[in-house]
Amino acid sequence: MSHLEGGPEPDKGMLRRGFLTVRNTLTTDDVRTAASALAEHALELPELAHAHTVAAYVSVGSEPGTLALLDALRVRGVRVLLPALLPDNDLDWGAYAGEGSLARVQHGGKMALLEPAGQRLGPDAVTSADVVLLPGLAVDGRGMRLGRGGGSYDRVLARLADSAASPSLVVLLYDAEVVERVPEEAHDRPVHAVVTPSGVHRFT
Repeated sequence: MSHLEGGPEPDKGMLRRGFLTVRNTLTTDDVRTAASALAEHALELPELAHAHTVAAYVSVGSEPGTLALLDALRVRGVRVLLPALLPDNDLDWGAYAGEGSLARVQHGGKMALLEPAGQRLGPDAVTSADVVLLPGLAVDGRGMRLGRGGGSYDRVLARLADSAASPSLVVLLYDAEVVERVPEEAHDRPVHAVVTPSGVHRFT
């Protein structure tokens, strides 16, 4: 469906640019400090404490950092799945076996991503996760997530719904990215919680 005629997409685009502009002002130390606090709060989540499999992602650039959290989950014995971007913007998955198991992959004109270098498990592997950690740019008071606009995680969420899987959905953000409201479309699904450097916000 086109979003050109009066739909919410232009608002989403403006919001995305605004959040990305702020993120781009963060220093390496800012990102590192926030990543440590994010991991600390995320590891206190009961959902992660009881998880056998977690689908996550490797942060890049000024995204809220995830590597410390991924390594801590591995130490706990959790199976961590990481995405690999497919040509159609869908996601395949592979197991995380430490930072040395990642490969930097350049996808056309997009930013380079760190992806699992080992065996691919297929797009449906995400349906085995007890918790799915989602990237995003903002979450509002209803739990609605503003993504980057590529549609990859819309497909993941649709796949989870189609399979009747019901993992906990958690977004990792900076504090200022928890906002009053983001534009919503029919296919958008609310998340259960957001973790920021200052703590955890839950949604009913």
